[in-house]
Amino acid sequence: MNDEPARHVSKTPTLAEQIGTKVERKLKARRNAAPGVWFGLGMMGLVGWSVVVPTLLGAALGLWLDKHHPGTRSWTLALLVAGLVVGCFNAWHWIAREDKAMREEQGNSDD
Repeated sequence: MNDEPARHVSKTPTLAEQIGTKVERKLKARRNAAPGVWFGLGMMGLVGWSVVVPTLLGAALGLWLDKHHPGTRSWTLALLVAGLVVGCFNAWHWIAREDKAMREEQGNSDD
C-alpha cells in the first residue's frame, strides 16, 4: 500500500473546452429564443404584399380590358377578385411552407 496522502487534483477545463461550452450555450439560446417584434412585423409585411400585388395586378389588367374591350360585365371587378383569391392562396401556401420549415428545424434541434 501507498502511505502517501491522496492528492486532490482539480482539473481546470482547457481553453478549447471553455469555448466549446460557451458555443453550445449560445446555440441552444438561439434555438429556443422566441421571434421578436421585428420578425412579426416583417412577416406581416411579406404576407400583406403577397396579397396586395396580385390584387392590384388583377385590377390593372381589368381596367385595361374594360377600356379596350368594353362589355356588359366588369373585367375590373372580376380580375380584382381573382387577384385577391390568388394572393390569399399565395400567402397561405407561403405561411404553410415556413411553418413546416420551422417545425422541422425545431425537431432537428431537439435531437
